[in-house]
Amino acid sequence: MVTNFKKATEKDIPLIRELATISWSAAYENILSTAQIDYMLSEMYSSETILTQIKNSNYLYYLIIKEGKAVGFIGFEFHYEEKTTKLHRIYLVPEAKGKSLGKEAMKFLKREVTSNEDNRIILNVNKDNSAKSFYESQGFQVYEEAVFDIGNGFVMDDYLMEFTFDL
Repeated sequence: MVTNFKKATEKDIPLIRELATISWSAAYENILSTAQIDYMLSEMYSSETILTQIKNSNYLYYLIIKEGKAVGFIGFEFHYEEKTTKLHRIYLVPEAKGKSLGKEAMKFLKREVTSNEDNRIILNVNKDNSAKSFYESQGFQVYEEAVFDIGNGFVMDDYLMEFTFDL
C-alpha cells in the first residue's frame, strides 16, 4: 500500500496535536520526565503555535497517510537559514514504526527541499534518542552539540545534524 503525504491545513491542527501526544509519549517516555513531555507538548503543539506555523508560507506540515489513516506527520521550514531547510519534527505513532515510513518521509522531504532551492537540511535530536541512528542511516551527520534552555527549568540536550545535497 502506498504512503501518501497530505499537506496539513488549519482543520488538521487537532489531528496533529493528537498524533504528537501519542508519538511523544512513546518516543520520550524513557528519555524525558512526564513533566517535561507535558510542558513541551503544551508549548510546541498548542493550537496557536501550530496555526502560526501553518500560516508561515515556508513552514509546512504534512500528514503521513498509510491505508487511509494518518499515522504521523512531518513539519519543516524552507529557508530557515541560507539554502537550508530545518526539519522541525517527524513523528510516527508506535504501531507505524519499523515499516519504512520514516524512510519514505525522508525521501519526500529531500524531494521537497531540492525543489525549493535549498541544498541542506538541519535538525536537532535529543542525545538519548535512538532516532539519531535513523538519521545517520539517511545520510545525516552531527555537526555540533548544544543545550537549549526551553523554559520552566527544562533543557534540550541535543545533537545538531545536517544532510547536504551533492550539487
